[in-house]
Amino acid sequence: MKNIIVVLSIFFNLALANAQIKTGDALPNVQLNNNTDVPVTLESFKGKVVLVDFWASWCGPCRQANKKLVPFYSAHKNDNFEIVGISLDTNKAKWIAAIQKDKLTYPQLIDPNGFDAKTALLFGVEGLPSSYLFDASGTLVAINPTEEIILTFLKK
Repeated sequence: MKNIIVVLSIFFNLALANAQIKTGDALPNVQLNNNTDVPVTLESFKGKVVLVDFWASWCGPCRQANKKLVPFYSAHKNDNFEIVGISLDTNKAKWIAAIQKDKLTYPQLIDPNGFDAKTALLFGVEGLPSSYLFDASGTLVAINPTEEIILTFLKK
């Protein structure tokens, strides 16, 4: 019985690892609600360079990153570039307040189950902030890219 449990545990962990997105994978067809309760699919951004940014209102490093992302987005939003924030907040009111306070003008989505959220599991998010860069064809090209890496793909 113990051997069966060990084998099942290994199988489950391998299946979970294989389910996580990796470089070269396509932009997943995930649908989440935005901050005005309108459903949005990630695939709808295909055709642009897309930075999927996982964050939460309670995450200090995320809020610091927002201060850098806002001007970066303003400077490049007309360069076939989009940032899509995905919050792992469990408190919608705090999420909405953080969007307003941080002046986030790029699309904001919420998967309100914290680190147990389906998108967090799909992307393999283990800490916040975490970001994933997809090229215009919808292929994952970098995980936690620097601004320089993002700019490289914007110039292509």
